[in-house]
Amino acid sequence: MTDTPRAAELVVAVWQPDGPLLDVPAALDALDAAAADAAGRGARLLVGPELTLTGYDIAPQAADLAEPAGGPMARAVAEIARRHGLAIAWSWPERAGGRVHIAAELVDRDGSVLARHRKAHLYGPGEAAAYVPGDGAPAVGEIDGFQVGLLVCYDVEFPEQVRMVALAGADLLACPTALMAPYDAVSTLLVPARAFENQMAVAYANRAGSEHDLTYTGLSCVVGPDGVDLARADDRPGLVVGTLTSAALDAARSANTHLADRRPELYGGLTR
Repeated sequence: MTDTPRAAELVVAVWQPDGPLLDVPAALDALDAAAADAAGRGARLLVGPELTLTGYDIAPQAADLAEPAGGPMARAVAEIARRHGLAIAWSWPERAGGRVHIAAELVDRDGSVLARHRKAHLYGPGEAAAYVPGDGAPAVGEIDGFQVGLLVCYDVEFPEQVRMVALAGADLLACPTALMAPYDAVSTLLVPARAFENQMAVAYANRAGSEHDLTYTGLSCVVGPDGVDLARADDRPGLVVGTLTSAALDAARSANTHLADRRPELYGGLTR
């Protein structure tokens, strides 16, 4: 974190592509088009879904598709960020030694990496067989004075994990996801609750359509720090844009004092 004053606003786009994107080159073309659209609508940050360029339902092929941090996919995303002049939060299967993680990265408009996060909570036996969980340490980077944290999909369903990001100073949580039916309530109930109880905005980017046996719910959203939608997609592919303001953050933190009123000395039982 730095002492850079927050700008008056941060315009955030969430990209909801249609199911799998067939292959990485096609996915990069689609991401490039989404970035052009987002930039044209004034966005400073674009958030894509979980495993943005490979499709989510890839567990049997994850080890073959995985790339290290700074690999070809990452370099291509950084170039898209530079070309369109906006930051991008995206996700990929990360190879680290003999391990594979589901990772997310926040890239600034100059292509520099601001933060990285490895998914800490793996969902179901498929993910558990293919990936290694991350350590859950908060990852936060700065965009125009706004502190932007990273989590991936299932992580946001654990209030303890989200609270750690809030306590690290985040104003906005960027969360690439792959939310499938019938779990609409994660987007419509839990994500607004996480925003409200932590006085920070949440940008939650999902897929639409289907992939193998999965049907995605869509419902990508940008939720304000008061828990109210700033933008929300339906179940169709597309891009939605919401604006987080410094005034809204200040008002939410004045009206809602959950963070200040915590009593951590009572919570030791959570770790036993």
